[in-house]
Amino acid sequence: MDTYERITTKLESKEYEKRPVPADVKRKVLEAARQTGSGVNYQHWRFILVQDKENLKRLASDSTTGSWVANADFAVIVLTDPKYNFHLLDAGRAVQSMQLAAWNEGVTSRIYTGVNGEAMAKDFAIPKNMHISAVVGFGYPAKKIVGRKNRKPLADIAFSERYGQALNL
Repeated sequence: MDTYERITTKLESKEYEKRPVPADVKRKVLEAARQTGSGVNYQHWRFILVQDKENLKRLASDSTTGSWVANADFAVIVLTDPKYNFHLLDAGRAVQSMQLAAWNEGVTSRIYTGVNGEAMAKDFAIPKNMHISAVVGFGYPAKKIVGRKNRKPLADIAFSERYGQALNL
C-alpha cells in the first residue's frame, strides 16, 4: 500500500485483540513521531510509551473520553511545550505520523484529548511546563476494519484562490 492508500483506508478503532504488538513495531511508531517535522525544527514534543497494563488502566481513569485505552496493547502520551503557539499543530503532525506508521504494520489506533491533566501529570511524572496534547491507543484490531470514511466532497471543503470560489483543478 502506498501512503495515499494508507491515509484513505485508516479508520479509528478502540477494540483490540489481546495479541501483543512487537517492540520493533512500537519503535517504528515512536520513530515516525521523532522524524515528523516541527515548527522551526524545535522538536519540543515528548512522548511517553505506556505498555504496562496497570498504567494503561491508570491512563484510562485519568481520561474523560478514553476509558477504552485500558484495553489497548500500548498507548503514547503526546506532550508539547505550550510556549510555542504552534504546539498543537506539531502534536497533530506527530500523531498522524504515528498512526500511519502503525497502520502500515496492521496496527490500528485511536486518539483522545479529554484528560484530567492534573491526575495524569501526577501519575506519569509529566513536568509542569509540558502540555498533554493527546493520548493515542494502539493495538491489533479485534475485528476486520472495513467500511468507508464519511467525508464531505472535496468541492465542499477546498476552493481556488478565494474562500467559496469553486475548486478549479
